Amino acid sequence: MQLPIVPLQPTDYPEVVDVWEASVRPTHHFLTEADIQYYKPLILNEYLKAVNLVGIRDEAGKLTAFLGTADHKIEMLFIHPQAMGQGLGKRLIHYAINQVEATKVDVNEDNPQAVGFYKHLGFQVVSRSEVDAAGKPFPILHMERVR
Repeated sequence: MQLPIVPLQPTDYPEVVDVWEASVRPTHHFLTEADIQYYKPLILNEYLKAVNLVGIRDEAGKLTAFLGTADHKIEMLFIHPQAMGQGLGKRLIHYAINQVEATKVDVNEDNPQAVGFYKHLGFQVVSRSEVDAAGKPFPILHMERVR
């Protein structure tokens, strides 16, 4: 049985941030501990409020993956390390494409696994920024889905 994709609420934000942090540590090697601590309150207090948030919970009800979208754009996708490789990311991207009509995503250039994942799902790089949305020196690849 496939676990459902469910809407997430503000009461879920602390759990969402826990999944974000658990996911970022093994995948975003370019971030220092100070960077993680810098972004954590921004995610909790600002970024999550700006997106439509859905997630997948395991059989025990624990959040294992989440997706945030806004204006036909994938703003965030994070999978708990214990749930990586199970197809949850692909399911959430297909949800974003089919339910939200998402056509764009920004990806950290220094996260080649994520860049490859999105390319595999039909996205291509259309431009690049030297800094991220917070003005930090983490290059961003702006990708769009080819129909």
